[in-house]
Amino acid sequence: MTTAPIIEQQNLGEFTEQAYLNYSMYVILDRALPHIGDGLKPVQRRIVYAMSELGLKNTAKYKKSARTIGDVLGKYHPHGDSACYEAMVLMAQPFSYHYTLVDGQGNWGSMDDPKSFAAMRYTEARLSPYAQILLQELDQGTVDWLPNFDGTLKEPRLLPAQVPNILLNGGSGIAVGMATDIPPHNLNEVVDALIHLLENPEATLTDIFKYIRGPDFPTTAEVITPIKELKAMYKTGNGSFKMRAIYHVEEGEIVLTALPYQVSGAKVLEQIAQQMLSKKLADVSDLRDESDHENPTRLVIVPRSSRVEIGPLMDHLFATTDLEKSYRVNLNMIGLNGRPQVKDLLMILNEWLEFRQRTVKRRLQNRLDWVEERLHILDGLLIAFLNLDKVIKIVRTEDKPKEVMMKTFKLTEAQADAILDTKLRQLAKLEEMKIKTEQTELASEKKAIEATLKSSAQLKQLLKKELLNVRTTFNSARTSPLVEREEAQAMSEEQRVPSEPVTIILSKLGWVRQGRGYELDGTTLSYKSGDEFLCAAQGRTNEIISFIDTNGKTYGILANALPSARGYGEPVTKWISPPAGAQIVGCMVGKPQTWYVLASSAGYGFVVDVEETRTKNRNGKSTLKVSSGFKALMPQKIETLENHWIAAISNIGHLLCFRAADLPTLPRGKGNKIMGIPSAKLKGQEEWLAHIAVLNEQQSLIVTSGSRTFTLKPKDWVNYQSERGKRGRLLPSGLRKVDLLTIAGE
Repeated sequence: MTTAPIIEQQNLGEFTEQAYLNYSMYVILDRALPHIGDGLKPVQRRIVYAMSELGLKNTAKYKKSARTIGDVLGKYHPHGDSACYEAMVLMAQPFSYHYTLVDGQGNWGSMDDPKSFAAMRYTEARLSPYAQILLQELDQGTVDWLPNFDGTLKEPRLLPAQVPNILLNGGSGIAVGMATDIPPHNLNEVVDALIHLLENPEATLTDIFKYIRGPDFPTTAEVITPIKELKAMYKTGNGSFKMRAIYHVEEGEIVLTALPYQVSGAKVLEQIAQQMLSKKLADVSDLRDESDHENPTRLVIVPRSSRVEIGPLMDHLFATTDLEKSYRVNLNMIGLNGRPQVKDLLMILNEWLEFRQRTVKRRLQNRLDWVEERLHILDGLLIAFLNLDKVIKIVRTEDKPKEVMMKTFKLTEAQADAILDTKLRQLAKLEEMKIKTEQTELASEKKAIEATLKSSAQLKQLLKKELLNVRTTFNSARTSPLVEREEAQAMSEEQRVPSEPVTIILSKLGWVRQGRGYELDGTTLSYKSGDEFLCAAQGRTNEIISFIDTNGKTYGILANALPSARGYGEPVTKWISPPAGAQIVGCMVGKPQTWYVLASSAGYGFVVDVEETRTKNRNGKSTLKVSSGFKALMPQKIETLENHWIAAISNIGHLLCFRAADLPTLPRGKGNKIMGIPSAKLKGQEEWLAHIAVLNEQQSLIVTSGSRTFTLKPKDWVNYQSERGKRGRLLPSGLRKVDLLTIAGE
């Protein structure tokens, strides 16, 4: 007869939800998050415990890492060997762990490449001295023991840490729906804070800040986050802080001697070199890595010249490379209640002190139990020595001496066993004195332990004494200085370019190029077929060139980015995107407070600071408002509004000269009327503003019409002076169709 199988039916959604929940809790509690008690994740705890079981104390000989990993996987942690070995490596790297738990021998990786460690069959390891303060009380009844994964062995639920390793070494991990990022801290500062809490249980977070001032990493790089922000981070258990590399100047060269935590020097040099190759860091000419055993970090940055300002350069590198790095803080851990929680600093310290008090009480109680048991045995042994002949006779004559002795001398089974286990050599007379001495000592110890267990004050004194002993043994000064620094700002594109004189050449078809120096004459250059010279501007390589199109929109391009004048150049549309149909009509360059006259053919315009015309937007910015059917004219540079005149000529030959000071200074807009343009057609031809020029009272105005040139000297163009907005006077017959308006003279 066969039994029908039992089939359990369950809703798929419920099953999936429960399975995922179980998996999530496993990852959170048994893999990703450290426990507040010993500050370790399960894999780390199992590695340390397995090494202690192998006898790998800090005084023992090194053993192959593969031996340790084999024990960990085979006995306690049935997971991947590579992941387990990486966890072991991390605990052995002095640049990763502030207080290493593993003392490694061989290649355990480097700061530049922490994962460059050798395989576990090559490396050897033992526990570090620091690991002993996690293990020292393990066999003193201080912890609970759990069955291992197959139930054949026992492993500790926690290690009886004598200091809050959760703060000293920190930790990071990603669970399901939560993560943890706990920075390391200085042992001296943490112990001082704990002692203060023991002496002042009502202490606040502000009091604790007097001792724990911020994170402390195994690097001498600076923690530059303001104290105010660090306090807020510790108050909420969430936040971030920044670390910055340390440098000094040697013979004009910048020498980096400390990098932020887990920052690779090779990567930093690569980041700087990339900026140099892309011509975004002209102030640096060379890089060198001079790191060695004596100087683990020594990176040299060679400035282009002695004129380079080191401060702004380093600020730029801090802002654009890993020489300054931000670290996330999330003080999430498994508490004494077995639940994950984000805790503030005060909560962590108080909860760990509670853990430590429980541990010490269990240790004392375990010792008290042993002392009482030993005193009980000693009482039996003393009875035996006082009745030695009788005891010997019972042993020699009785078939069951144990039961007879228990009945005769009113002994317990344990006392009788102890008497029967006594060796003949211990029957000497001196043994009686030793028993009485031991009884006295143990009675005194029992009394002291009981007093400590009953008195919270004495227990706190014991905790304080033990913390001070650890502080003395592992005394360590702060390695990461706390220095408030101003936020580093990256240099703008123009600041990163060397300042050299340059001439910008723009053609009528919108091709642009640049040549070094101010001697370049655009009219002598060759142009593509159908193209010709339009205008030139003199500036510097680190200045932004402003271009203006027929719609009055302006655009900005760094002069150094433009192609060399050896060729035809490149279309300006490579860098900017004017609207369809718009053409570039001119360019402007100069430092702030360099002035230009902008005008439209509608007869309106204004004076603008060149700084107002610049933009990094490829689509430009609307600077000059141009009425429909008209276009912007070529901008004209003006040195000053005083003693300068603006000459305006219409397409049919009207010339008007008026004072430049009569034109308003605006950042953008339509401007004011420059020349009165009648709306009606004149002799069948519409009139508009064709050209403008700026001149002073000593300069001549040259009018070019076809092949003819007419020069108006100062005494001549004075006759065309009038108020702004007037129509002006007609030029002589034959010169009224003006092709070009130029200035000559001083």
